[in-house]
Amino acid sequence: MTGTLAAIGAGLAVLGAGIGIGQIGGKAVEGMARQPEASGQIQTAMIIAAALIEGAALFAIVGAFFLS
Repeated sequence: MTGTLAAIGAGLAVLGAGIGIGQIGGKAVEGMARQPEASGQIQTAMIIAAALIEGAALFAIVGAFFLS
C-alpha cells in the first residue's frame, strides 16, 4: 500500500511541475509579445523559475520513493 501511495505522490509532483512550467512558459511568451525589447530578461527569469520548479519536483519524487 505504501508503494502505491508513493507512486501517486510522485505522479502528483510531476503533474504539478508540468502545470507550473506550462504556466511560466505561457506567461513568458505573453510578456515577450508585449515587450519584445525585454525578451532577454524575461527568458532568463523564465529559465531560472523553471529550474527551481524542476528541482522542487525532483525533491518531491525522491521523497515519495524514500517513503515507500
